[in-house]
Amino acid sequence: MVALRAAAQAMSVSRGPIVRVVGLERVYGEGDVAVRALRGVNLTVQAGEYVAVMGPSGCGKSTLLNVLGCLDRPTAGTYELDGLDASDLDRDARAAVRSERLGFVFQDFHLLPRTTAVENVELPLLYGRTPPAEQHRLAIEALARVGLGDRAEHTPRELSGGQQQRVAIARALVTEPALLLADEPTGNLDSETGADVLALLDELHGKGLTIVLVTHDPEVGARADRIVRMRDGRVVEGAS
Repeated sequence: MVALRAAAQAMSVSRGPIVRVVGLERVYGEGDVAVRALRGVNLTVQAGEYVAVMGPSGCGKSTLLNVLGCLDRPTAGTYELDGLDASDLDRDARAAVRSERLGFVFQDFHLLPRTTAVENVELPLLYGRTPPAEQHRLAIEALARVGLGDRAEHTPRELSGGQQQRVAIARALVTEPALLLADEPTGNLDSETGADVLALLDELHGKGLTIVLVTHDPEVGARADRIVRMRDGRVVEGAS
């Protein structure tokens, strides 16, 4: 694991930052009812880094994750994702970025209940440029990476919670994203199953995957290379 992390750090030196955020603002509403969810956030994440974003409820960490995931646009400031200026992309362009450069893992697994594991993993490939003949093979390979190669034809109801989250992680990995975003990925799991999922994220990080994870759990955050702390829409610790 030490050797793998050293390789990931060496890659980050040569590749530069995956995430560069400068003066990021996000305001909802106008006038007296305006809510400033993000207030001049600065953040850099290097390639191969594992960053945990922490802070009290309402501090802006989920809003920040939505902007990083191109699910929302900032009101002001700049956001560069792997060298691309993603600050002001239109809806179609943001969708393309999500399908080609980003992977998502959520607290709720968001799997289609009547669809097999391999079909769930294939979903991101349907919106990209992958030839149909390749989609199934890549999905099977992604499931094998998370230890579920023998569960490809099982539906979510036939899988445990931990296995469902592994399917969700495989779905996030199938497009070979530049950045994996995880929002409370163990929030709906018991402690033992959650530990297994976190061990998988550790393994993926050790192989060079860049991860930004939002969590309220100090034990989860402690597994990251760096903790970014937020309060009142600002980064107050660990910006770079």
